[in-house]
Amino acid sequence: MHKEKSKPNAMDKILVIEDNPDIQSQMKWGLYKDFMVLQASERKEALRMFEKKPPRVVTLDLGLPPDKDGTSEGFACLKEILDKEPDTKIIVVTGNNDRENALKAVQMGAYDYFLKPVDINEIKIIIRRAIHLSQIEDENRSLHTLLEKDIGFAGMIGQSPEMQRVFDSIKRVAGTDVTVLLTGESGTGKELVARAIHERGPRSKALFIPINCGAIPENLLESELFGYEKGAFTGAYNMKKGKVEFADGGTFLLDEVSELSPSLQTKLLRFLQEKKIQRIGGHTDIEVDLRIIAATNIDLQEAIKEGKFREDLFYRLSVITINLPPLRERGQDIILLANIFLERYKAAVRKKVRGFSPEAVNAIKSYSWPGNVRELENKLQRAVIMSDSKSIEAHALGLAEAPVTQVDKKYEDITLKEARERLEIELVKMNINKYKGNIKRVAKELGISRPTLYDLITKYGLNTKYTIK
Repeated sequence: MHKEKSKPNAMDKILVIEDNPDIQSQMKWGLYKDFMVLQASERKEALRMFEKKPPRVVTLDLGLPPDKDGTSEGFACLKEILDKEPDTKIIVVTGNNDRENALKAVQMGAYDYFLKPVDINEIKIIIRRAIHLSQIEDENRSLHTLLEKDIGFAGMIGQSPEMQRVFDSIKRVAGTDVTVLLTGESGTGKELVARAIHERGPRSKALFIPINCGAIPENLLESELFGYEKGAFTGAYNMKKGKVEFADGGTFLLDEVSELSPSLQTKLLRFLQEKKIQRIGGHTDIEVDLRIIAATNIDLQEAIKEGKFREDLFYRLSVITINLPPLRERGQDIILLANIFLERYKAAVRKKVRGFSPEAVNAIKSYSWPGNVRELENKLQRAVIMSDSKSIEAHALGLAEAPVTQVDKKYEDITLKEARERLEIELVKMNINKYKGNIKRVAKELGISRPTLYDLITKYGLNTKYTIK
C-alpha cells in the first residue's frame, strides 16, 4: 500500500544563503524532501528572511560577493545573524582552497563548515545533527525556565510523578510528630528529605542532628548516641552528652539504621517506647523529647527474616514509610538535574559550557546511575572541570555500562527492576573475584565510587572469598 510521505516538520526550517544559481538549485532540490528550505542570494535579503522567523539552521556561502567598500559579505552576514540569534547553527560553505576562512568562521561562532563541491548526502547529516543539537538546547532553556518557576521542593528538584509523591508525603507528615522511615538506594537524597520534614514541622526552631550508623565503629556508636558518665571507661575523664540528648526538642536522623548492633537496637527500642535514655556508666534515666527519623538503603523486612533486625523496632520506626525512587526511574528528572549541576559547576569554575552534545544526552538517559543523584552530581562536576569543548561530550562523563547483546533466560519473566538488581549483583561479584577483593580497582572498573560500591555490597548482602581492602 502506498504510504503518503509526511511533510517536513515546521521546526526543521533551514535558510540557504548562496549566490551561485547552480548550487542554489542543487541545495533546493536535494534538501526540500527533508527540510523546509528558504533561499537568499545576498546578505540583506537573507537578513530580512531571517528576521521574519529565525530558522534553527543556516547554510552560508562565505564567498558572497564583497560589498561596495570591500567588506566580506559572508563574514558580515555571519556576524549579524549571530548577533541577533547567538544559538543559530550556521554551517559555512566555502571553496576547497579556503579552509583558513572556514576555521575563522567557526572561531567566530559558526557551528560547522563544509567544503565545495557540495555533497548533498553529507550536508544532510550535518544539518540533521545541527537541528538535533538546537532542539536539545531548546529543551535546556525550557528546563531553566521551569527552574525559575520553582519546580523544586526544599532543595530537591523533581517533576516526575515519583518525586511529586515524595514531596506530597513530606508535606503530609511534616506537621505531625510521628516516626518516619525513609527507604531508598544510596544517593537518592534521604537526608534532604529528613531535613525537609524537620524544617516544615513544629520542631523547626530546634536542632536537626543526623548520625550515620554505618560510618562509626560499633564500639564507639553507643557513646555517640547516648553519651557517657565520667569514669565510665578508660579515657572517660569527663561526662559527655550523646547526640540523642543534644537533639532534645528537635529531630534526630538515624541514617543507615540497619547497621545498629542487636544491643543498640534493643536500647533504641527502649528509648522509642519510654522516651528515656541512660548514658554509659550512668544509672539515672534522662527524659528526651525528640522526633526520630530513620533511613536505610536495604530491605529491613529481609533483614528481619535473616535475624539481623528486630521486627518490633521496625514497626516502631516505620509508622510512616517514604520510599525514594532511584534516579533511573525518574524519567526527565535525570536531564533536569544534569542541567542544574552543569549550571552550578560551570559557574563555580567559570567555564563557558553551553550544554550537552546529543551523544552526552543519550548517554545520560541510557545509563543506570547506580549511585543515583550523588553519582550524577559527581560525574557532572568532573565533566565540567575536564571538558575543553563548548558542550559536554559523552566521553567527558566517564560513564561505563556493561554491554548486553542478548537476553539471558534468567532474565525472562522478571521485572526491569529485578533484572537490574541481578545484573548489579553479577557485575559486582565478577569484578570482586577478578581483582581479588581490591575495592579501589573494582569501583574503577564499574565506574562508581568506593562508597557506592560498599553500598551495593551491603544492599545485596554479598559475601566474597576475598578480603575487602
